[in-house]
Amino acid sequence: MNETLFSQIQRLFERTYAQVGINLEDCLIDRTRSAQLSVLAGKSARELSELARTFLRRAGDQLYVGIYYSRWLIEQLEQHDPRAGLGDRNIRSLITFVEELNHALHAALQFKRGMREITSEDFARNLELQAQVDTYLVLLLFVAFFRKTQRVSATDRRWLRFHLFARQCPEAFRDANLRGRYLETSQLAASYTSFLDTLNGVRRLDEIRRFHSLDYSGKKTRILALMDSAAD
Repeated sequence: MNETLFSQIQRLFERTYAQVGINLEDCLIDRTRSAQLSVLAGKSARELSELARTFLRRAGDQLYVGIYYSRWLIEQLEQHDPRAGLGDRNIRSLITFVEELNHALHAALQFKRGMREITSEDFARNLELQAQVDTYLVLLLFVAFFRKTQRVSATDRRWLRFHLFARQCPEAFRDANLRGRYLETSQLAASYTSFLDTLNGVRRLDEIRRFHSLDYSGKKTRILALMDSAAD
């Protein structure tokens, strides 16, 4: 049986970090359930994209996850499957697709490690920062796959960075908390992925595994230290 894009990306993340223990495709929800959960999520959630969402709820020692992808997003990825080529027609859809899957996977991994404050701002920022870093690395793999040399050029990297970082508009959020969250995490992720670009494959894998194990404060401290070192 052919693997889905979803299962392939989940398997890639699990090989990189750790087994989450569940098939996250079982957590996919429909539009009706997404609308219900959006209401429960509060006023600020109304500003989040309607193309895709990840919902988290804790009940005692259980974490409940819901992943929503709009019909439009799925149709875009079906019509322009990134496994057949990555370009301007499908890169934005792939970014959205990967980030939500990544949110769910890392939330589950953190919960397994004992993190229970899933409603804290640091938890949310940690997921957002990790997702942007991981999505950049996934995009690099897609680009490299379609290059005869398996090498990603400086032009490729600029193109990926434009779509993943430069096209973000955190200033558009009316909610100050969301505005601050996306502004800070996008800046940190852009800086950290620039550092990752300087590492070979083995060193990069070791680095991102250590980075993944840190909480948000630790990740931020790590990136700021790298920025200071680069400035010296």
